[in-house]
Amino acid sequence: MTMRTRTLGTTGPQVSALGLGCMGMSALYGDADRAESIATIHAALEAGVTLLDTGDFYAMGHNEMLIGEALRTAPAALREQALTSVKFGALRDPEGNWSGYDGRPAAVKNFAAYSLQRLGVDHIDVYRIARLDPDVPIEETVGAIAELIEKGYVRHVGLSEVGAETIRRAAATAPVADLQIEYSLISRGIERDILPTTRELGISVTAYGVLSRGLISGHFSRDRQLAPTDFRAHSPRFQGENLQHNLNLVEALRKIAEQKGVTVAQIAIAWVLSRGEDIVPLVGARTRTRLRESLGALDVTLEAADLAAIEEAVPQDAAAGDRYPTAQMAHLDSER
Repeated sequence: MTMRTRTLGTTGPQVSALGLGCMGMSALYGDADRAESIATIHAALEAGVTLLDTGDFYAMGHNEMLIGEALRTAPAALREQALTSVKFGALRDPEGNWSGYDGRPAAVKNFAAYSLQRLGVDHIDVYRIARLDPDVPIEETVGAIAELIEKGYVRHVGLSEVGAETIRRAAATAPVADLQIEYSLISRGIERDILPTTRELGISVTAYGVLSRGLISGHFSRDRQLAPTDFRAHSPRFQGENLQHNLNLVEALRKIAEQKGVTVAQIAIAWVLSRGEDIVPLVGARTRTRLRESLGALDVTLEAADLAAIEEAVPQDAAAGDRYPTAQMAHLDSER
């Protein structure tokens, strides 16, 4: 495996071609092993992964503290190569319920202060509000991040799950390096308006959900039992007939993967990598085994015939079910 690099937009840093999304090590996908999570972060850094993605609301700060511990215990050279991408703004109560988003400038600076402390770093490389706050103009939120950049606490402005109009307004306020948004073989909505806009403005995309929360990893089975706290237990794509339909797509993809001698996960990640040098897939590996498999996608070359076969097996808009429950879809500016 040879780690390649890509650049976050025209204003952002050079990063590894794959980033590590650390959310699942703390929340939303069932229990995780702390020691294995830290070992996985270390293994990712050793393999040349530089971008570590988190959110301050992932298990109410647990994920940031986990990354902070991993960085503290990593060799100095690896620690210095790590770049942090942090989402903020999601509000939760002590029971873990979601209660909206806060993009007010004072809140932005408050969130950043806590994240810097939990991560144990003196700056955050890419800082972004997790979802658009409908009550605060994006110009005010991005302006607050720009002030943090001026003071050295943040390096670059990022965005998350916003639509084309919001991207333009944000970019007119301050240079935006990157948009984080879901993008995979079965979540291709950004190709209509959002991706053309980011490319016009020189903004990169860090793609999360490249395996659709394990749905198209090749490891998810219809009879798998999910804990009530697992996001997928409530996700439309994992329910009833939707799940069976989507797993049928996976089996069609598996045939192509087997012909190339790779796994379903590797071909799905390789497909996202093939979509452009301005796209950096985030892999949500929680174990070193899954990390190794994901990194293997870097050695997969998809020829024109492969891409055509994949398109035939999993056409655009082929998935059954929305990517979030209805209530959460309503909060996505990217879907409007």
